[in-house]
Amino acid sequence: MRQTLSDWVEGLVRAFEFFGGVTELIVPDNARALICDRDRYEPQASRTLLDLAAHYDTAILPARPYKPQDKAKVEVAVQVVERWILARLRHRSFATLTEVDESIAELLSDLNARAFKKLPGSRLSTYEALDRPALKPLPVSRYEFAVYRKATVNIDYHIVFDGHYYSVPQALVRSEVEIRATARSIEVLHRGVRVTAHARAYKRGGYTTVAEHLPAAHRAHREWSPGRLIGWGKTIGAACAMLIQRILESRKHPEQGYRACLGILRLARAHGAARLEAACTRALALGNPSYACVASILKNKLESQPLKPEPEWSAPTHDNVRGSKYYH
Repeated sequence: MRQTLSDWVEGLVRAFEFFGGVTELIVPDNARALICDRDRYEPQASRTLLDLAAHYDTAILPARPYKPQDKAKVEVAVQVVERWILARLRHRSFATLTEVDESIAELLSDLNARAFKKLPGSRLSTYEALDRPALKPLPVSRYEFAVYRKATVNIDYHIVFDGHYYSVPQALVRSEVEIRATARSIEVLHRGVRVTAHARAYKRGGYTTVAEHLPAAHRAHREWSPGRLIGWGKTIGAACAMLIQRILESRKHPEQGYRACLGILRLARAHGAARLEAACTRALALGNPSYACVASILKNKLESQPLKPEPEWSAPTHDNVRGSKYYH
């Protein structure tokens, strides 16, 4: 559909499935989506492409930029396809890419079965005789597209991926880890070793926490604890301490509220302790003790504005309103 990394990977997977086996080597274009370091002498494939190569037990050797001779047979095959397939479709209109693929597939079978002019056999018979026996077998499972990201474990024992928080063992606090994310799972790797895995969640701001990752007694927990955060809030004011306490109490695990509490406390650097205390007071009065509410109040300078009392609601007088006596 496009030329993103996922499109390239899907194309390679479908190619292997069409061949019925895996080649010893993949020579891709030097595309930005595939190659993270386009060095002339040692180009480096992306982590996802290397992951695909490991899954299919093959290797990656990117072609040099602007060097079509590195994959000369591919360039010749493109020319053949343009002459015998695309030329025959040039006057047709298609509504979807699927329709294009289906039309190309029909003509591809005809092209592969077409007899050579100067050699015996066809492309299909030559493939069956020479190429297929040299292919490695396909793995049992199809490759699942994976994205790799770097992350640092926060003091709340969580890493964040696409707005969702996943717990990791407490021993890795402040360590750099690597995230391997697929459509169904999140794996956390430390120095190449998987330390935990979670089912993929798509709720932004949500938490996926394993209780065993959050032991109650260890040095880091004593360093960052609910009591310390509440005590830090008291240096700002009573309302700030109360708001931090409400945040910690609202979480299934108090550690899940550490980031929000630290974010609130750090607002004092930009806005001052007096304004922060007033904003916390307003947030508590509004019934919304959260970092987002406090930050919004300070951003819009509403901390000193009086709260408007909500008007008492009463049913309007109308012929269609039955009233309480109707049900007696």
